[in-house]
Amino acid sequence: MKEPKYKRILLKLSGESLSTDGEVIDPTILGQYAAEIKKVHDLGVEVAIVIGGGNIFRGASAAKAGIDRVQGDYMGMLATVINGMAVQASLEKQGLYTRMMTAIKVEAVCEPFIRRRAMRHLEKGRIVIFGAGTGNPYFTTDSTASLRAIEIEADVVLKGTRVDGVYTADPEKDPTATRYTNLSFTEAISKGLKIMDTTAFTLCQENNVPIIVFDMNKEGNLAALVSGEDVGTLIS
Repeated sequence: MKEPKYKRILLKLSGESLSTDGEVIDPTILGQYAAEIKKVHDLGVEVAIVIGGGNIFRGASAAKAGIDRVQGDYMGMLATVINGMAVQASLEKQGLYTRMMTAIKVEAVCEPFIRRRAMRHLEKGRIVIFGAGTGNPYFTTDSTASLRAIEIEADVVLKGTRVDGVYTADPEKDPTATRYTNLSFTEAISKGLKIMDTTAFTLCQENNVPIIVFDMNKEGNLAALVSGEDVGTLIS
């Protein structure tokens, strides 16, 4: 069997990707994602996951509801814990061993984030889910993904989206949009590409952690990417 290209990955998923019109957390999508993650785990890859909370609550939009931004961000962190628990349950249904670790204490349902313990879990073949962002307001889950990837010494950040990479324009709106196969961090920041925020890009740039943006909804894509196939857009 071909050796996977990456030994340890940080998979970033958006909260919105879990939802459909009828469901805040769609069990069908959860099951699909768990099956895709299992394929990668079965290749011997160590997997860590960061998931957003936008399907439940988005801290940045708290002001519209008359909620203080800091309070709203903490509400958003709790939303990521709910999503993380859903992903955890779905992975365990696939027979995988998991641990959920959070940046704020929610001891009844998960462990506090301790870097050395997280790395030990990964070495033992457990899938680690990081919840509650960085534990600080004003930081997105994209920044969390970059930070945790650096802390656990992941080889790459894989950003799962609904499109197969980064385009010159929104491919869902502009039929002439073309996909980038490679981008530098400097280009991604200067072009104002909104795939991840500037903090997330800068953290990865300064610590030499590449980011690959890919279509998580296409069956087999994640395993193909980890095996070294040309999938998505590489930002390095």
